[in-house]
Amino acid sequence: MAFEFRLPDIGEGVAEGEIVEWHVKLGDVVAEDDPMVEVMTDKATVTIGAPRAGSIAELRFAVGETANVGDVLVVIQTAGSAATAPSEPSVAAAERKAKSDAGPAATAVGDIREGLPGSTFFATKPAAKKPNGSGAAVQMASTQTAATAAADDYFRAKPLATPATRKLARDLAVDLKRVRPTGMRERVTKADVRAFAGGGATSARSAAPPKAAAVAIQTPAELSALETRKPFVGIRRKIAQRMQQSKNTAAHFTFVEECNVDHLIDMRARMQPAAQAAGVKLSYLPFIVKAVCAALKKTPVLNSALDETSNELVYRGYYNIGMAAATESGLMVPVITQADKRSLLDISREIDRLGAGARAGTLASNELSGSTFTITSLGKQGGLFATPVLNFPEVGILGVHQMKQKPVVRDGEIVIGNVMLLSLSFDHRIVDGHIGAAFAYDIIEYLENPELLFLELA
Repeated sequence: MAFEFRLPDIGEGVAEGEIVEWHVKLGDVVAEDDPMVEVMTDKATVTIGAPRAGSIAELRFAVGETANVGDVLVVIQTAGSAATAPSEPSVAAAERKAKSDAGPAATAVGDIREGLPGSTFFATKPAAKKPNGSGAAVQMASTQTAATAAADDYFRAKPLATPATRKLARDLAVDLKRVRPTGMRERVTKADVRAFAGGGATSARSAAPPKAAAVAIQTPAELSALETRKPFVGIRRKIAQRMQQSKNTAAHFTFVEECNVDHLIDMRARMQPAAQAAGVKLSYLPFIVKAVCAALKKTPVLNSALDETSNELVYRGYYNIGMAAATESGLMVPVITQADKRSLLDISREIDRLGAGARAGTLASNELSGSTFTITSLGKQGGLFATPVLNFPEVGILGVHQMKQKPVVRDGEIVIGNVMLLSLSFDHRIVDGHIGAAFAYDIIEYLENPELLFLELA
């Protein structure tokens, strides 16, 4: 019998989920609990297993589409019943959706997402043409082809080649299925075809190498064959939507200033042995988190958010600091809750825990939401400075950049100092320029004189 599997309620308050990836295709035989589909909701991304054994008869949703809780995702033909042909909506509609997402090139390019042997690059096969030249020439080319094939038993049912290469193969009576490819992603090139046909150039001029190699202009179809298309779905699309919302809503402006971190480096070095004894590798980020919390208390508007539905500015009396973390799925922002009340060691442990959870994809939704201010840092890859995008609806974000040694003026003399640039972006609708600058200098003051942070301890 045919079993209809519906999208279950996979989290409290979840009403829908986006299809991120199918792990099965039509006709696949699955065992119970085999990975079947990856679904992303506002709460988490989960992989749903097959509820029972059978063969996949229908896939009702394409990658990138959103299904409501209760919608039929997949139809499984269980053992002991006659298989039914997939219905038109489950196949044709998914194909139309895939072509629409892929754009105009989808009509000329087939499945090139993986670039594996056996994939089909061109959906429409050019009509066969008779080889040019006399019958004797055709017979000679056929004889050479047969001889070469006998010497090399290579065979590929669906060779990859551009239209120009296919035309050359037809002109030389070469069977592309027998040609061993040397091009990128196992693509048959014109040189491969000529070599298979016995090295026969089409003219005397082409037999000799040119004095200056000319770069051939590739046709749109040839360029399409070198492209790889992947669905823009899941976390990556969510990140894009949030970034676009931030840029479309907030009026960004960025303030950049340098910070002398000689004292910070010294203090961390003095505290490092005690931290190691406690099992913690103390980095500079906990000091920066504490400096941000202290500065936020001096400038409450930087810890606020604009509620556009009620047209109210909401001042938060708690300090939850988001720490942007790079993962394979994209940028995530785990949240250190009540950061102002935590010790340097506790913040360090939380940064390590949240970072590991973000990379493994195991964090709960409440650990990725509720921040009031965000810090983003690339460490040694931080560069000179950047213009960070606000984590909407927050009104400020701090970018931490690479520490560098450079000449600085101290007490009227030029000496070598350790300098780091800080770049802060603000929502200019709420934060005026002089307020943002004062906030930046407060952070710098705490980092240049880190002993001041201990005055902020409760």
